[in-house]
Amino acid sequence: MNSKQKGKRGELEVARILKSHGFDARRTAQFCGNTGDAADVIGLDGFHIEVKRAETTKIWEWIQQAERDHKAGTIPLVVFRKNGEKWKVCLDLEKFLEIIGGNYGNEENRSNRDQTD
Repeated sequence: MNSKQKGKRGELEVARILKSHGFDARRTAQFCGNTGDAADVIGLDGFHIEVKRAETTKIWEWIQQAERDHKAGTIPLVVFRKNGEKWKVCLDLEKFLEIIGGNYGNEENRSNRDQTD
């Protein structure tokens, strides 16, 4: 399988996973003519999703691509994996913290975090 086919399969796989979690996700190359300025997958509102399926991780290049191509008001997100591995997500730490808003874990965990600050 060449890299273009592998990329397409990865994008379809991520779209299927998002759909299985209730999102109206789809691969954009089918709809946007693969112009290079669209996210690989749409349907997760507020995110620009770049999908990478590769054996060699080039995370900094991928992050730069997502940051360069995302539209204002969206959060650049890189979803990636290699063969035999689970999908991983990479995004800016500040954006991650903004998303979770400190609303994770139980009250005891939040209390413990507050004591270490």
